[in-house]
Amino acid sequence: MGAGPNGLAAAVTLARAGVPVRVLERAATIGGGARTAQDTLPGYLHDVCSAVHPSAYASEFFTRFGLRQRIPFVDPDVAYAHGLDADRVVLAWRDVARTADGLGPDGPAWRTLFAPFVDSPALTRGLLSDSPLRPPLRPLGLARVGLRVLDQGTELWNRRWQTEEAPALLTGVLAHPIQPMPGLGTAAAGLVLAAMAHVDGWPIPVGGSQAIVEALASDARAHGAEIVTGHDVRSLEELSDARAVVLDTSPRALLAIAGDRVPDRYARRLRRYRYGDGAAKVDYALSGPVPWADPDLALAGTVHLGGPRSQMAAAEAAVARGRHPGKPYVIASQPTTFDPSRAPAGRHVLWAYTHVPAGSTVDPTEGVTRRIEEFAPGFREVVLSSTARSASDLERYNPNYVGGDIAVGNVQARQILARPVLSLDPWRTPVDGLYLCSSATPPGPGVHGICGWRAALSVLRHEYGITAPPDLSP
Repeated sequence: MGAGPNGLAAAVTLARAGVPVRVLERAATIGGGARTAQDTLPGYLHDVCSAVHPSAYASEFFTRFGLRQRIPFVDPDVAYAHGLDADRVVLAWRDVARTADGLGPDGPAWRTLFAPFVDSPALTRGLLSDSPLRPPLRPLGLARVGLRVLDQGTELWNRRWQTEEAPALLTGVLAHPIQPMPGLGTAAAGLVLAAMAHVDGWPIPVGGSQAIVEALASDARAHGAEIVTGHDVRSLEELSDARAVVLDTSPRALLAIAGDRVPDRYARRLRRYRYGDGAAKVDYALSGPVPWADPDLALAGTVHLGGPRSQMAAAEAAVARGRHPGKPYVIASQPTTFDPSRAPAGRHVLWAYTHVPAGSTVDPTEGVTRRIEEFAPGFREVVLSSTARSASDLERYNPNYVGGDIAVGNVQARQILARPVLSLDPWRTPVDGLYLCSSATPPGPGVHGICGWRAALSVLRHEYGITAPPDLSP
């Protein structure tokens, strides 16, 4: 159930093993959090949710699937950039040494911080591949990573820095999980995400995120899977003929669909699962490129507009208190800089979102536009059209995003270990034949397909006695 990246990854894996598969998707179009649509004007292709994919190259599932051989990507030399103000911009290059060289006296500290990740790319990729209870067997490397999580996840997080630039550059990534900072969860998730820029890059699929979804769907169909759209399942009773059911849903939806078949103890644990605050998004069709005051921002595939570290921490703290910050943190990407196929000749699209309290109904257009204007004076003049989604709109679009939580559950330290429950096989539920494969399972949010792949491997093992992973190669 659910034709997002994880649901389709599960379908591919099961179909490749010879299992008859039917995928049921409530929406009219497959894709979930990786859809691309003409949301503003004809000919302008916007990514509805995810746009840039740091985990696409690092994912073990996508490596086995051969995603890079199936669809083209562009890979900006500057993975992400950060704007402290209109005149101060810092860049995270693919090359960690080049990044450090641009950070002045904090360059050595940046190198040291990311050394265990860059020195051992296999460890970095391994942190994304499985449950945190079954990490890759590299104890020394894991210990070095753990020390860095403590360094940037506690009140000591400013101790290693001498300037504002380096901590701001890092905090732009640590803020992705939509949690108060500093925190162990934001540090763990953010450091791995930032390290991927130096290990594998932050690639962008040509044509939009839908290309990833279509590659998965095409492979699933080629191996016998049926994909049905516009089919909203409300109860497991509707699926009584299925040997196994794999839900690409939130734990809340699992409880609603499975009903009284869920044992009380497991139901209580799922009810304790916590969702985070929300995102609110604006897509723009532009007559020309964003007129950044500092042209270096145009070099980056992803731009963080957040000011100094203290300003971002204050903004995220305000969101956690139920307020809309006056100086919001904004993430933006102009994919047409690298992939002009997304818009008519000479025109551009801009993807941007900000963080808001859970369930917010506030239209984010003015706040996001004003924030971009601070770094790109004259931005309003190049906007031809825009479409906005509040946090509550995002939940209506995808019920997995409870309150607008695009991570399908907060990433505080406890819920990195217990996602959705503490288990060596968290994809398998105590209900016979019922499995969960959404971002509410390890390794968590991101378009990497690993949640679906791991859930499918559990299905094969427990329902079919198949222990060898099927070949997924093109």
